[in-house]
Amino acid sequence: MFELYPDASKALANAKEHQFKTAVVTTIARFKFENALLPVRRYIDVVMDGYEAGCEKTNPKMYKKTLEALKVAPSEAVMIGDDLEIDVMLPKKLGIHAILLDREGKTQGSTPADAIAKDLNEAIEKIEVVALTT
Repeated sequence: MFELYPDASKALANAKEHQFKTAVVTTIARFKFENALLPVRRYIDVVMDGYEAGCEKTNPKMYKKTLEALKVAPSEAVMIGDDLEIDVMLPKKLGIHAILLDREGKTQGSTPADAIAKDLNEAIEKIEVVALTT
């Protein structure tokens, strides 16, 4: 059973206050997590799972389909995720900005991410800075 991180509700509400478009991007089948999303579903514009995209998250097609659904260009998008390879490196190859979510503070030294955030609220705060400076 999937559960939302405690900071998800406030962060998503904050994202919508900033008029950001939002998406959940995951390989996991929607039926496995959709109940967990119920408290925040009103803040999410697009849910892109492996079935909807027709591929896993490691495939660039997943991100391209999400951008199409959101009707945004890669340069207008910011991916927030905790996996350096899949959530940062792959989106950056497609021209998408990326914020590494490092809840445990394990990232040391340089990183290909545009920014590092300790939680989702900090990541939302960094979106405009990342989009404007990179």
